[in-house]
Amino acid sequence: MTEAYATIVFLFVLFTLLGSSIWIGLALMGVAWVGMELFTTRPAGDAMITTIWTGASSWTLTALPLFIWMGEILYRTRLSQDMFRGLAPWMRFLPGGLLHTNIAGCTIFAAVSGSSAATLTTVGKMSIPELRKRGYPEYMIVGTLAGAATLGLMIPPSLTLIVYGVSINESIIKLFMAGILPGLVLAGLFMSYIMVWHFVKPDQRPAPEPAMRFGEMLAESRFLIPVLCLVFAVIGSMYFGWATATEAAAVGVLGSLILAMFQRSLTLSAFFESLMGATRTSAMIALILMGAAFLSLSMGFTGLPRALAAWIDEMQLSPITLIAALTLFYVILGMFLDGISSVVLTMAIVEPMIRQAGIDVIWFGIFIVVVVEMAQVTPPIGFNLFVLQGMTRHEIGYISKTAIPMVGLMLLMVVILVAFPQLATWLPNNIRQ
Repeated sequence: MTEAYATIVFLFVLFTLLGSSIWIGLALMGVAWVGMELFTTRPAGDAMITTIWTGASSWTLTALPLFIWMGEILYRTRLSQDMFRGLAPWMRFLPGGLLHTNIAGCTIFAAVSGSSAATLTTVGKMSIPELRKRGYPEYMIVGTLAGAATLGLMIPPSLTLIVYGVSINESIIKLFMAGILPGLVLAGLFMSYIMVWHFVKPDQRPAPEPAMRFGEMLAESRFLIPVLCLVFAVIGSMYFGWATATEAAAVGVLGSLILAMFQRSLTLSAFFESLMGATRTSAMIALILMGAAFLSLSMGFTGLPRALAAWIDEMQLSPITLIAALTLFYVILGMFLDGISSVVLTMAIVEPMIRQAGIDVIWFGIFIVVVVEMAQVTPPIGFNLFVLQGMTRHEIGYISKTAIPMVGLMLLMVVILVAFPQLATWLPNNIRQ
């Protein structure tokens, strides 16, 4: 009865605070404060100060603002134009043509930016006008871009994986490595969708691209060299053990500044804008993490996570059944909360459940990123939908419809992860050895 009463109180206070438009981080702190006052004898203020300082001073968390700053710097360079010029000659031969530049461009930029919104904006600001000019259907341009931009959450460096790793005290590098293969498989699914469209809707194909000599194609490919070098510097340094996640983030910031310097595309005002943009985003995420850490402590005192884990154990649910239930839960939650908030809000409850069920926490991190990706393109709070609305001037309803096939492919990715868990675990285990 105590656990049931605590659950009702926590949920009531949480939804009341969220419904009053209070910042999510402050709402989490408010729920935790009420829980500490009602269910424990420990002074709430003392517990809050200690917990927030411990969570905010984590060395692992240092990688977060650095990766955000790297994405902010690259967003203000000519990277999007260069990527389109370098990719277009090679994508034109594939069924579906230059629509594949949306997928390939987002995949490459995701490897140097952990933000879905930054990936969407950077790739979209160049690909949307170019694809429109060539006569590609609007629903395919918008839909493929909405789906592909979510790769920024999975392919390292991923802000969501950093937050997940900090929440459960797991290695960030292992989580980063776990996201590489599933991210590439998901990008392959998106490209397969474009190929299917090419053959099913032949009347909607634009005119073929003019022929190019092989030498010209190689010459255009030189524009990809800087960003590929940056990808290797960030991800390669972690894979080969040359740098920790935080050190790799610092290398990425330095590399992006060098790239911007050679392109002569980062003015002093743009530099300060990138710094302030990274500060605002980092502060928002840090506040959410602080609230989540305090809420985890508060719920731990009530015994609620342990009680739920024991309840799941008594139900004798198979891991697959539990994953199916959690998929539905996160898809519904994602309709109202952004991805990072969904992760930090639920980890105190979900982590004991998955450990009790014997589910690998590295694998679960990739699973949760896939279902959180759906939250980016599902109304009413799909953040990518709002970004695309600002870029294309379409209604949210229209953009949501174009993204439905991509959501279906993400659900298929969940099935693939369940059927082939080695996709997420092989690379981290290989690094560990």
